[in-house]
Amino acid sequence: MPLLGCIADDFTGATDLASQLVSIGMRTVQTIGVPDEGLADELKDVDAVVVALKSRTIPAEEAIEQSLAALECLQARGCEQFYFKYCSTFDSTSEGNIGPVTDALMDALDVPFTVACPALPANRRTVYNGYLFAGGVLLNESGMQDHPLTPMTDANLVRVMGSQTRHRVGLVDLDGVRQGSEAVRQRFDALQAEGVGVAILDAIEQRDLETLGEACRDMTLVTAGSGLALGLHARWANELTGDSAAELPATPGREAILSGSCSRATLAQIEHAQAHYPHYRLDALALAEDYQGRIDEALTLAREHLDASPVLIYASASPDNVKKAQQTLGVQEAGEIVERALGEVAATLVSELGVRRLLVAGGESSGAVVSALNVKGLQIGPSIDPGVPWIVTLGSPERLALALKSGNFGAEDFMTKAWESMP
Repeated sequence: MPLLGCIADDFTGATDLASQLVSIGMRTVQTIGVPDEGLADELKDVDAVVVALKSRTIPAEEAIEQSLAALECLQARGCEQFYFKYCSTFDSTSEGNIGPVTDALMDALDVPFTVACPALPANRRTVYNGYLFAGGVLLNESGMQDHPLTPMTDANLVRVMGSQTRHRVGLVDLDGVRQGSEAVRQRFDALQAEGVGVAILDAIEQRDLETLGEACRDMTLVTAGSGLALGLHARWANELTGDSAAELPATPGREAILSGSCSRATLAQIEHAQAHYPHYRLDALALAEDYQGRIDEALTLAREHLDASPVLIYASASPDNVKKAQQTLGVQEAGEIVERALGEVAATLVSELGVRRLLVAGGESSGAVVSALNVKGLQIGPSIDPGVPWIVTLGSPERLALALKSGNFGAEDFMTKAWESMP
């Protein structure tokens, strides 16, 4: 039976966490949504199950319902510890959904105290004195303040989490972390005695996450980005088989890149890839004027070039262009038309044009693509960059290799070097 049951609030975040678990030797399967009995065999001989939800930006009530359904399934599978995974940039709004889902999971598991730890130093996400830094600057100066769906305008996680949860929020600062795992556990006890229900954890280096993971090893529920998973390894070390967890079957076929992320990192990756591959931009306003015409143009480009190289089809845009589309179409409508277009393009690339390897950039975009392809489960393989593994589909008639990339992840050459690490 699985040892660790994980609930992720978007698809790229789920693969990020699954990749970290594989790196510490845990045989890991990711499911798209709550798994059904069709994946029962794939969930038998694994150490961890990561349930990927698309709950980050939906109404809080729906996010809670989906998360509790995932929890119930993981409990039925026999999981011993539970991990609520969100983005290392704490993507949310003042209303949620991180806080409301955390509250609901705490209630369901009858736990009075948990932690919140989005830090991922390998990708330059650090927390100091409760403030979240991304790329060396405060979160609200990193570009996340321009996120089209979850603009992050406050880097103080005690304040942000405090606005979302009904629990009192406290802090375990770096000085306390550097005193070791036993001191951190004592700090947990002191915070609980003060009435704190959720503790924000400082971490600026990998060694901090290892200390925190050891301190959290006996918690029934943790909430975090993917980084804390690396520190939980000690709890499971004696129960792992030692078998290679990252091997994937070869998946030959044509290759394509789809992107809807508007993050600074993805925009730089697209600029780099444009110098190497044929490319087409799906503009939200142009889609609204002539949806099918723009889809047909993108697929025509693919038909003309897929034999020779990967193709890049993207809806990513600068903050100014995103705001213009949102002002014209509405925030929700602008996002939905892009997601629908990327999903339809992905489905045609696979069903008609022989694409079997897909890179997808952006959490919402990845959700749209795997939904359009009717993917149910994923086997996790080797990393391309920290937090971005290759994965292959499970329970599908046609095996596909996918890389689902969080918008802010990956080096500038991610979209060109990724193919080298896939069998």
